[in-house]
Amino acid sequence: MDENKNIQLNLFGEPIEQQPKEENLQKKIDRALRLLRSAERNATKNGGILEISYSGGKDSDVILELARMAGVKYRAIYKNTTIDPPGTIKHCRDNGVEIVRPEKSFFAIIRQRGFPTFYRRFCCEILKEYKILDNAVQGIRRAESSKRAKRYDANEPVICRIYGSKKNHVNVILPILSWTDKDVEDFIAMRGIRCHPLYYDKDGKFNVKCRLGCMGCPLPSDRSVEDFKTHPALLREWLRNGLYWWNSHKLKKLKKKYHNIYELFIGNTFFHSYREFRDWQKNPLFGEIDCKKFLEDYFNTKINF
Repeated sequence: MDENKNIQLNLFGEPIEQQPKEENLQKKIDRALRLLRSAERNATKNGGILEISYSGGKDSDVILELARMAGVKYRAIYKNTTIDPPGTIKHCRDNGVEIVRPEKSFFAIIRQRGFPTFYRRFCCEILKEYKILDNAVQGIRRAESSKRAKRYDANEPVICRIYGSKKNHVNVILPILSWTDKDVEDFIAMRGIRCHPLYYDKDGKFNVKCRLGCMGCPLPSDRSVEDFKTHPALLREWLRNGLYWWNSHKLKKLKKKYHNIYELFIGNTFFHSYREFRDWQKNPLFGEIDCKKFLEDYFNTKINF
């Protein structure tokens, strides 16, 4: 029987190393370094260079350090979304990361297309999900969520991603795909990496469970509410630009449901469906709730428009 028959190959035509159920961190580091060097050879062969897709988060700090350890040539690139957490730009600059600015800011997109929602996160494809180089190293990990665990094959650390058209395909290299939170935490401690300030509490203790992301992102709705509470100016900018969009577009179907931009914002931010929102607003004890006043009271800010 041909033993090579069942060997899987990655996008570089090299055998995929089968991972045991339990594996120590050093073995994962060694495999990540081999993968990065292999990816560099492939990129160089085609006249390119590796892109380190840097977000400012802990996982991108890990892949940046691995690239340095591997001795590969790369461009570390941060795609500025214009609404990332305070301190992100400085953290990128401190790590020598190149900052790519978008053609349109997040709020310019709101003025044109309205609020992103849990089901319509069009801002991601405009501000983050676009091609720069042919070979991009990303810090995606299966342990981050059950959805990612299902989406990514633990034994295939290289995938092909297409942005828009088939011409915009990218080889995405995933050197820490199988790493656990503990692996990440231990590696950061081992290498003396200083992560984004938001990963540390007031006593300086590192929280590996912390996740950075766009301010007000509707994907984790509980965190978006906290973002608006902590940064009321952010709330006002969402509403101000949303009001411009509301007043400059017909939006017939939407305006049949919601009477103003404040109702729409509350419906998107606090409720899973329009029915839930209407049941809340038409409270039999208090009558119909003034949504603008509710936002001012809830977020302790004044909305003067």
